[in-house]
Amino acid sequence: MKVSVSVLSNEIKPQDIVKKLDLARPDYIHIDIMDGKFVDNKTWSASEVRKFTSYSTLPLEVHLMVKNPEKYIEDYALMNTSIIIFHYEVVKDINEMINIVKSYGLKVGISINPETNINVLYPYLNLIDQVLIMGVHPGKSGQKFIIDTLDKIKNIKNIIVDNNYKTIVSVDGGINDEIGFLCKQAGVDELVSASFIHKDIINNIKILKNI
Repeated sequence: MKVSVSVLSNEIKPQDIVKKLDLARPDYIHIDIMDGKFVDNKTWSASEVRKFTSYSTLPLEVHLMVKNPEKYIEDYALMNTSIIIFHYEVVKDINEMINIVKSYGLKVGISINPETNINVLYPYLNLIDQVLIMGVHPGKSGQKFIIDTLDKIKNIKNIIVDNNYKTIVSVDGGINDEIGFLCKQAGVDELVSASFIHKDIINNIKILKNI
């Protein structure tokens, strides 16, 4: 199982998490960028992210929970970023946004909120590298996983397999070992976790990887 670790925490400094992640070697460092508009919370500036991620050689998975994602792409493209993920709910021209991200030589993903129907992603599955399904309402760490998310995972995975697409399915929010196992059974390829991993970074990354 691929594991992407969010460094968003109320208790641990991001640079301290990043240093431990470089030892534990998850697949990605998951960077949640919030603008206080699309979600209530606001996180780091690009310069802050550049500073604390400098403590690691791991690739970044940048999740733009912002109203105008196109304004952020260039800054993060200049870092050790592998993939940029934007939200379906805020982009008028999805194809254009996909092309903008790809123009920087990056992989591209689309995320959807819990209330968004999975069907909206079907036209884009052959164009993107990743679908990120939110298992909680975005903006706050430590929420309980919405169990209906499992049906979304199954539906989108079936479409991907039936059409032989290479798109991976990831899930973010409320992920622990038990929920992670259920998500794997539903068809998830990658787990994004924060609170569960932060309790014991080295050990809990191993647990999720071995699900």
